[in-house]
Amino acid sequence: MQVKKVLTYVGIAFVVFYLFSRPSQAAAAVNGVLDGIMNGANQLATFFSQILT
Repeated sequence: MQVKKVLTYVGIAFVVFYLFSRPSQAAAAVNGVLDGIMNGANQLATFFSQILT
């Protein structure tokens, strides 16, 4: 349990450091993740619309 807590804090510290040291790259990474999620959602919507027609 203690290791999980430490790893969580280390992960949060890394994200904060990355945001402050390279904000444009961090924004690009977030945009890439969001684009991937949106692409996946669009593919699922297409799949279900094809099933229902």
